[in-house]
Amino acid sequence: MNWIDDLREVILINSHTLNKEGVDATGRIFRRWLEALGYETEVHERELIGDHLHFRSARRGKQRILLLGHLDTVFPVGTFEGFREDETWVYGPGVCDMKGGNLVAVEALKAIRRRYGTIDDIDLLFVSDEETGSDDSRTLTSTLAKQYDLCFVFEAAGPEMNVVVGRKGIGTFEIEITGKAAHAGTSYAQGVDANLEAARKLEHLVALTDLERGSTVNVGRIEGGIGANTVSPHARMVLEMRYADHREKDRLLNALTTITERSFVDGTVSRRSGNIQRDVMEPDDRQREVIDAMERISGYKLPTESRGGVSDANIVAAAGTTTIDGLGPYGDGDHTVRERALKKSFDERIALMTAVLAYHQEKGEIA
Repeated sequence: MNWIDDLREVILINSHTLNKEGVDATGRIFRRWLEALGYETEVHERELIGDHLHFRSARRGKQRILLLGHLDTVFPVGTFEGFREDETWVYGPGVCDMKGGNLVAVEALKAIRRRYGTIDDIDLLFVSDEETGSDDSRTLTSTLAKQYDLCFVFEAAGPEMNVVVGRKGIGTFEIEITGKAAHAGTSYAQGVDANLEAARKLEHLVALTDLERGSTVNVGRIEGGIGANTVSPHARMVLEMRYADHREKDRLLNALTTITERSFVDGTVSRRSGNIQRDVMEPDDRQREVIDAMERISGYKLPTESRGGVSDANIVAAAGTTTIDGLGPYGDGDHTVRERALKKSFDERIALMTAVLAYHQEKGEIA
């Protein structure tokens, strides 16, 4: 387990998304390791968040592979820091989400370099803002993804060492409602109640949820009004939708437009803002071919799963690049102070990716 000390080094640096200094310090460590393997680094400098790093290998005309990860974590300075281990687990911010996953990729590449003396047509992209929605890096990731044939994403594995073949799409929206204020005692009938409009819209929005189809609509926040003695002149709703396929995406978006534009309370006017943050990643036949090849190369089955959560795999898949996610270590408690990762899962994933990438170096393609 030679990777333990390297993992400790990056875990001990706080790299909350808004801690640019910490994210960049983490990036410099990965840059040191990868440049020692022969990589050239293209730094996409950012002023307020960490720099995005694109590591480029030599071109030899082989199938082009992108290894994808992120440098940031969800924990602000002073909230969850440190690193510890016992016989079975390692603990700390990012051990599974996803500094640990990044380390799996690096360890596999170290093995490839030792074996072949070079690394060809295998690049990496580490972004700095995945935990806040990849608002800045989304365009960069999507643009670069189109240059590659395959993408391996190193988010955490599933409990049976599952790889991830599907992720729901996600969109976040706001609906702002304008009514008309009036004194609730003397002029009630002259008012137009924006809060009542929000309540009526809430019922229709929640009714869009269809668990059998894998779709949810959650209105997570409602606010409005001035006080108990005033008919509400304004209200605001914040909602999230998640969907498992493009048909459901279209259904939800069309319904959202209809509900927004309809005035359930005469005189109210509503305006919608927001967008799809990450589109759906759906399993497909090409993905299955790659997994079949990985199973032949490794000599064991790779169980698969789809997840309701999102990652940058959504962005790459939406760009048209065949994508396999969940290639990091297994862990749990991510996004909490109980985050941990299973030690033996690091060794399993490093061995898997070493075998797969070695096959690519020898044969020129995986599938």
